[in-house]
Amino acid sequence: MVEIGRINNLRVVKEVDFGVYLDGGDMGEILLPQKYVVPEDYEKTGFLDVFIYLDSEDRLIATTEKPFAKVGEFAFLKVAAVNKYGAFLDWGLPKDLLVPFREQKQNMEEGKSYVVYIYVDNESQRIAASAKVDKFLDLTPIEYVDGEEVDLMIYSETDIGFKAIINRAHWGILYKNEVFQKLKTGDAVKGYIKKIRDDNKIDLSLQKTGFELMDEVAENILAKLKEKNGFIPVGDKSSPETISAYFGISKKSFKKSVGLLYKKRLITLENEGIRLIENSQES
Repeated sequence: MVEIGRINNLRVVKEVDFGVYLDGGDMGEILLPQKYVVPEDYEKTGFLDVFIYLDSEDRLIATTEKPFAKVGEFAFLKVAAVNKYGAFLDWGLPKDLLVPFREQKQNMEEGKSYVVYIYVDNESQRIAASAKVDKFLDLTPIEYVDGEEVDLMIYSETDIGFKAIINRAHWGILYKNEVFQKLKTGDAVKGYIKKIRDDNKIDLSLQKTGFELMDEVAENILAKLKEKNGFIPVGDKSSPETISAYFGISKKSFKKSVGLLYKKRLITLENEGIRLIENSQES
């Protein structure tokens, strides 16, 4: 079954002067215009991977171009134009993506970018987008475990940190005092489940926790030491800002990992900083 707004693997039915027709099953034959046709792509198998959407005349059309995001995904997209129907977003295809006025949280402005959810309108079968992302999140049970790696999209900055979308399914929060890198709306980053609270709110972290984190941070410190010829002027007395600038971590994580490296006799601690032991530098 053909899925509008997604990548489909379809069989080539026939070739014509203006393109090729693909087998759309119950939806009939679907045109892939000539400008997207590369015979070598389907001559061996007879199939093509194409994105299906409706053209300006509401006919099913195929393209080998890839949009910035597909149906069922969130994206941070720029408004290309605004008219009486709503805002039109640039999503990487010739036909811009409509956000009807009813799906805007506030009036969208040309040139500005917004986080939206892409969906298929049940009545018209047209692909559209909504800035009212709340109604598309927290609809499924929370089944994460502490420490689980997840995909995050940064939605907004708040007084306490950053609101993020987890795995295209749930809301979560990154606390500002635990973030040691620059983040902005629309950023896609890897994160970790820190804690699921009793009220089902999810706390997030950009770093692994526990021993796994210490091992990762320790490896990073060793790599930095080797880059800096075995010495870095950072130690227990350094400010959290200095440590964050060098390693992108908290002072607490730094001290734990430095202690681990010291116990393993991989570094020495000096008044001016930390130094790699020569045998470690050679390994």
